[in-house]
Order: sequence, then structure tokens, then C-alpha cells
Amino acid sequence: MIQDFINKNKVFIIAEIGKNFIQSDDIQSTSEYLENAKALVKAVKEAGADAVKFQTHNVEDEQMDIDIISPHFVGSDRYSWVKRNEKATPIEFWQELKKYCDELGIVFFSTPMSRGAAEKLEKIGVDLWKVGSGDILDFVMLDYIAKTGKPIIISSGMSTLEEVDKAVEFLKKRNNNIFLLHCVSKYPCPPEELNLNTIKMFEKRYNIPIGFSDHSIGYDSAIAAVNMGAKIIEKHFSLSRDLWGSDHKVSMLPEEMEIMVKKIRVGEKVDVSNYGTEEKKLYDDEAQFRPIFRKSLVAGRDLVAGTVIEPDMIYAMRPQQYIEGLPSEEYEYVIGKKIKKDLKKFEPISKGVLD
Repeated sequence: MIQDFINKNKVFIIAEIGKNFIQSDDIQSTSEYLENAKALVKAVKEAGADAVKFQTHNVEDEQMDIDIISPHFVGSDRYSWVKRNEKATPIEFWQELKKYCDELGIVFFSTPMSRGAAEKLEKIGVDLWKVGSGDILDFVMLDYIAKTGKPIIISSGMSTLEEVDKAVEFLKKRNNNIFLLHCVSKYPCPPEELNLNTIKMFEKRYNIPIGFSDHSIGYDSAIAAVNMGAKIIEKHFSLSRDLWGSDHKVSMLPEEMEIMVKKIRVGEKVDVSNYGTEEKKLYDDEAQFRPIFRKSLVAGRDLVAGTVIEPDMIYAMRPQQYIEGLPSEEYEYVIGKKIKKDLKKFEPISKGVLD
């Protein structure tokens, strides 16, 4: 699918709707959220983008019930926010939304925030996967989606170059249909800190198609990224930057999306001299998200001493800051190991409990 666009020398343009169908602190019904989502999809289609992307949650294997708030959204603690999102979007929500997108002729997909979320999306038949920056090292989920054989887009925000290396290597062993997005996880990100030249470095380093997930305001940076060779552009999308929620404030509006799409399609050239170096940087403003969004390995059920760990027995869960288990990228190390003591569901898996 994405490769078809690239083969035709056409940039694949994604409107990241995410959770922007939630527009008020007041709880609405699933049907009301669905109407909001459809209105956003319709606006994206009219603006000329190729795809809409959402975010799918499954609180059971994603977020521990720990009171923690992300700096980019002080409107809710993470557990309550994830739980609210899951309740708002039962499987019927995603089925109806995908059906609507199919009818409009626009690609639908969603970022699974855990393996459990990916399993939901697999049931409705998504055609590709997107891995958010916070989950680039969630090897529990990456192993699951890689085995589906579908295209995988991964974002590289809040990551070091060594971590991107590790994620790309993990996926390449399982799936050769991988696309990497350069990303800086700052909300919003000033153009001079975007380091768009990293796109060129990624392309040479990994020999896979590279894109750009843009958290800056406006469309100049996205057009500059295309000038530098980006094959995929992803921009947050909303009907207003004044709405309540986590991402509206850094989102592109419909009229802006339409202008950006047109400029990209005609191959507009812009000055790219103010967009940094090829170095993959991790800014302090990005690093602050890592303890909140990175994951640790925990027991996914009650396990008795002597059990040999299999993939479906473990979860990778946030926030890593408060879970004293092995980081989620130690997934391969843990699989096949025997545990020395009983573990209750959600207990951390550390080296000390493994034979």
C-alpha cells in the first residue's frame, strides 16, 4: 500500500487524528464520539490527504493504575485518560469508523498502544500498522504486529540513535516491510530543532523509506522534509486548536492541510538551510516523556514457580518509572526463561526472578 505510493513517486500523507474526536472534558457517548471522528475523517478527505490515523488503547496491558501526568497534557492522569479512551471506543466504534473510511475512499489505520490494542485492530482488518515514539521499544507488541506481515511505520521521537537501531533490527528480523519516521517529540517543536537532515542519515543508515512525523505548527517543515527526501508525512489534525484534549494545540486545521497537500503534490521547493544537522538528537524536552511512556515487563497472568515464559504470559506496561521490571526491549531475553518464584498478575519481571 505505502510502497505503491512510493513507487509512483507520490508522498503518502497521513492526518493523525489520534484522539481528537474527544473535544471536551465532558464525557460523551460512543455514538457522539463516532460522529466527531467521522466529521474529522470527512474534513481530511476533502483536504486531499491519503490516510487517517487514530490511536487504540487497551488499558489492561498498557497502563498501570498509577497516578502520573504527562507534561504535554495536564488535563488528566494517564490511567484515567487511557481508560476513558478505551471505554469510548469499543470494537464497534472501530468497525464503523473503518467502514466509513472505506466508503469515502481514504485509508484507515490506528496506532495500537499495546499488544492487546493491536489484537483489537487485527480483528477489524487494518492494512498497516503505526508504532508511536513511546512504543518503539515495546518488543512485546512489535513481535505481534511484525508476524502479521503487514507494513509497519515506526516513529523515532524521544529515542536515541542506538534505540532506533535496536528497534529497526528487531523488526527487520521479522518483517521486511518497514518505514521509519524522523520525529522530535516536542509539542510544538520549533523548526530549528527539527533536524530534518536526520532524514538523509536514516535513509543511508537503514536503507528503508524514511518519512517525517511533524509536531511543528504550519506546513513549511513538512514541505522541507519532502524536499529532503521524506516519503511519508504525518501531521496531527483537528477542527480547532482551541478544543480540549491532548493534541489539538499542535494540530493542523483543514484549510492548512489542504494547502500543504497541494504544495507537496506540485513539488514546491523551499529553503532547507535552517533545519539542523544529520545528527539524531534527544532533547531534554523529549527525554522528560521517557519515564512516563516507556514500558517494563510484567506478568500478564498469575504464574507459578517453574513456569517457562511464553510470549502470551507477559505484558509491556507503562510507566517504566514506577515498574521495577526489565525494560520492554528485554523481551527476547525473557522468553524461554524459567521463573524461580510465583508471580502475581502485573508483578514486575526482573532478572532476579528468572533462572
